Amino acid sequence: MDTTLTIRIDRELEQLLEESLKRSGQSKSEWVRQALKRQLTIEPFQQLRKELLPYGEAQGWLTDEDVFREVS
Repeated sequence: MDTTLTIRIDRELEQLLEESLKRSGQSKSEWVRQALKRQLTIEPFQQLRKELLPYGEAQGWLTDEDVFREVS
């Protein structure tokens, strides 16, 4: 079953969206579906990073580069 979602956006965001739609050739619905999927995919990783950040800081890892240097 499909669900309809209605949102309100300001004029600035609408202009940015319209410009992106022209470049991509996508419909608003497809563009928003893809953006929502992208965000919902990224969110669990952001949450995990937030939870693990204090452990990394305790090891002296303050930046992503510190972590990459350690695991390389």
